[in-house]
Amino acid sequence: MPTYDQAAFRTQFERGFTYLGGFLRNVHRYRTHTALTDPLQGRSWTYEELNGECNRLANALAADGVHAGDVVMYQLMNRPEFAFLYLATQKLGAISCPINFRLAGGETAYAIDESQPVVFFYDTAFAETAAGALAAAKHQPKRVLEVGGGAQAPALPGAASFADYVARYPCTDPGIAAPSTFWDETTRLYTSGTTGLPKGVPINNAVEIFTAHDVIMHFPLSPRDRTLNMTPWFHRGGLYSGGPNPVFYVGAEAVILERFDADLVLDYVERYRLTFLIGAPPSLKALHDAQLKRQRDVSSLKGIVTMGAPLEREACIRYQSILTPNIFNGYGTSEAFWNTFLRPYDLPGKAGSAGRSCTDDDVAVVKVYPDRLAEPQDHVAKDGKEVGEVIVRAPSKCSYSYINDAERAARTFHKGWIYIGDLGTWDDDEYVTIVGRKDDMIISGGENVHPVQVEEVLNEHPHVLDSVVVGVPDEQWGEVVTAYVLPRDDAPTPAELERYCSTHPMLARYKRPRLYRIVESLPYTATGKKLHYKIKEQATRDRAAGLLQEP
Repeated sequence: MPTYDQAAFRTQFERGFTYLGGFLRNVHRYRTHTALTDPLQGRSWTYEELNGECNRLANALAADGVHAGDVVMYQLMNRPEFAFLYLATQKLGAISCPINFRLAGGETAYAIDESQPVVFFYDTAFAETAAGALAAAKHQPKRVLEVGGGAQAPALPGAASFADYVARYPCTDPGIAAPSTFWDETTRLYTSGTTGLPKGVPINNAVEIFTAHDVIMHFPLSPRDRTLNMTPWFHRGGLYSGGPNPVFYVGAEAVILERFDADLVLDYVERYRLTFLIGAPPSLKALHDAQLKRQRDVSSLKGIVTMGAPLEREACIRYQSILTPNIFNGYGTSEAFWNTFLRPYDLPGKAGSAGRSCTDDDVAVVKVYPDRLAEPQDHVAKDGKEVGEVIVRAPSKCSYSYINDAERAARTFHKGWIYIGDLGTWDDDEYVTIVGRKDDMIISGGENVHPVQVEEVLNEHPHVLDSVVVGVPDEQWGEVVTAYVLPRDDAPTPAELERYCSTHPMLARYKRPRLYRIVESLPYTATGKKLHYKIKEQATRDRAAGLLQEP
């Protein structure tokens, strides 16, 4: 019986099919095309020039002893150096590890100790956080480098500037043949877990490539496009949805936005003829309001892609009429990127839902049990009413593991499905609508904030007996972090608690409460567990009644 020999295919696929290979194809076929533009510097890089900058950095890292499998960590805003690091590490087979610049010093130290980077890059805008993190970390990187400082002296003792670090190295390829395989880890992201501390999410070449394919297919994205991601690139949605990953893989152009400003974004749309914007739903409101105040030419936009929260129907209609009729909404996780997609033809009719599964993904809503995960086929009714846990299957975009946390992986990944922890419903057409979270996660301004971590910090205050932290719906931020505080004796004021939280080493500033209420009791179950949903319901009423205090 005839058979076919798999050997040649397997060898070429596993050794030759890498994200770096895709980028390098564009270096010669789109050699003179613009790959990256930084409006703040007034500078652009062609694909050939971008490759040269990445080679220069790769050679510097190699001279510092960075080898395959080593971690290079960087805590940067959206800057050209971020893109250089993302690609240069892959030329060595090293692991690129961008982390949230909004983390507190203690949280950053946790990531440093877990991943043990050989080299650590920090943004001079967050030098104080970096200094605290390095002082607290047990692991000390071999080299610490600053980015964004220009000609000024290094902010941290012993830290060299990025420019000085790469200055004496050539822009020629480091000459490492096949630095990684299809299966090797290329990027490591950190995202908040149920304890509130970051957890490491590994991404390999397969996930890099198929995530890029997913974006290219769903936008769709072409080499003629020019994108601007309005969110930080350290996010899965920032780096991978219209950010460097799909842009450099397809041969398009990425325009850098360091900090979100609605007027600036609209100015860039007009100036650079941007074709896609990517951001969180609150960004759309800001863009809508700014465009109403001062009209720009946004006719170049093919679409605006949002992530992180559902789109309300009436708001969606306004955005479509003022900005672009082509509004998309993706829903997913750091672990598996987006897994459902809401397209312009779904709107406004399906606004409020998270859409239905992406082309290569499966999504289901299963029953919730107090002591175990439901089996993947244990579905709730497709009636848009029965609530269950949303689970997704995305084998092309998920590595199905965490760094050094097999226990958490076992609780999250089950029989090829990812148990996200979101609660939702689905209808007969399998459109999913999110109604809450099993673990009461708060999403404020596109950032995940877990109540437990904030509560633990508040409860360390000498005058706090206990606290419950919830998210209150907010037009600007999606949700605003709100604390109900049970005092131990003399009740602390919101201003005192704000000062305390702002200086706590284990609480990033974006996680601190923005609204407070001092109370005489908190709701608990018979076994002593806090009833967050009851406080959440009360907080919505209290805010309407003016009972919540700003610090």
